[in-house]
Amino acid sequence: MTSSQRKTLSSAASNLNPLVIVGQGGLTDGVVQKIAKVIDDHELIKVKFNEFKEEKKELTAELCAKTGAELVRIIGNVAILYKESTNPDKRKHLI
Repeated sequence: MTSSQRKTLSSAASNLNPLVIVGQGGLTDGVVQKIAKVIDDHELIKVKFNEFKEEKKELTAELCAKTGAELVRIIGNVAILYKESTNPDKRKHLI
């Protein structure tokens, strides 16, 4: 992903609310499955870290590897993730 694509997606995500919150349980299989489903439906999502704030970079990298998503940006304790929809009719963000 190029820097201009990251900037475009980051701008598009500015009005989004976090759809998934990583809490005390951390990155459980259930959380990963939920993120995989949500990102498949929405393409661009925010994941908020209420816990594990110091490990957010490592957890986000692990999350991207497990879901096939790409990290757009981490702002504070919120990670912005993008994964292009496999269905061309569901694509919302053309980069």
